[in-house]
Order: sequence, then structure tokens, then C-alpha cells
Amino acid sequence: MINVRGFVVVALFTVAFVSIAVAHDHARPGLDSWYQGLKSGRQPCCDGPGVDATHLADADWETKDGHFRVRIDGEWIDVPDEAVLKEPNRDGRTLVWPMKYMDGSTHIRCFIPGSMT
Repeated sequence: MINVRGFVVVALFTVAFVSIAVAHDHARPGLDSWYQGLKSGRQPCCDGPGVDATHLADADWETKDGHFRVRIDGEWIDVPDEAVLKEPNRDGRTLVWPMKYMDGSTHIRCFIPGSMT
């Protein structure tokens, strides 16, 4: 038997701390072209379907030994230096573009830190 109350609590907790950033935020249409133009040293950040950003809570990203790390699905992943965006973050929140591969691994396509408030 499924514990519905437990499922709802977990779902709400997850949504509160990690949310998908639609590349075209309807609440902030002025940022559409900014999202579309984002590129890391690796590739465009928003390049095709299924490549949306994830907003991270401050607790889910950090610097370690001079490099960024992000926590996705409970796992800490090192952000490659070439995936870090160098421009100002017009969204204001920390954004990461994770890519899941068939082998279950997660790679970071792009990352831009937020304000850590």
C-alpha cells in the first residue's frame, strides 16, 4: 500500500529545493533571449528539447579546492571549469544544466552561480 501522505511530503520538499527553470520563463519574458544565448566553453546551454536549467538551493552547490560542485539527486558532481558561465547572472538564482546519460551518469553542460543569499 502506498503511503500517500509520505509521497506528498517528499514531492513538496523536492519542489521546494530543486525546480526546473523553464528556459523561457513566462513570468520574466525579458530574459528569454538571455537564456537562449547562454554558452559555456563546452556548448550552448539551452540547445534543444530536454535541456532546461535546474535552479539549485544554496545548500546544493559549493566551491571546493577552487572549483564548483553541485548536488543533483543526492550526488555531488564536480562542475568542469569550461562549463562555468563567466557572465553576470541575470536570473539571480543558481542555475545548472545537467545532462543524464544512458549509463546513469550525470554531466554538467553549463553552470552559473547565484548570489548565495
